[in-house]
Amino acid sequence: MPATTHILDHLRAAGLGALADLGFHGLDDDVRDPVIVTGFHASRTHKLTLGQKTANRVLAVGRAPVEHGFAHLKNGRTLTKLRTDPARATQLLRALLVLTNLEVNR
Repeated sequence: MPATTHILDHLRAAGLGALADLGFHGLDDDVRDPVIVTGFHASRTHKLTLGQKTANRVLAVGRAPVEHGFAHLKNGRTLTKLRTDPARATQLLRALLVLTNLEVNR
């Protein structure tokens, strides 16, 4: 069983979901109970409708603060210096993302 299946099972069990980029398209194929939400993909032969473009924009707005937070963490090499229990690291990362968003929104 691939690791991605375990991620989907854990998200479903916790009643959580995730916003993902197009790289995760097709990971969660359960149409009735999607856990991973991805945008719509356009190609030369398939243009996006106005509704699909709007959905992609809304998804991007929801993902942007997290993406920016991770970019700041990578640039500051914060994660390479982290020496703690991984369970505590999640709480630290959440706190850092909140502080980053407060700083950016000033």
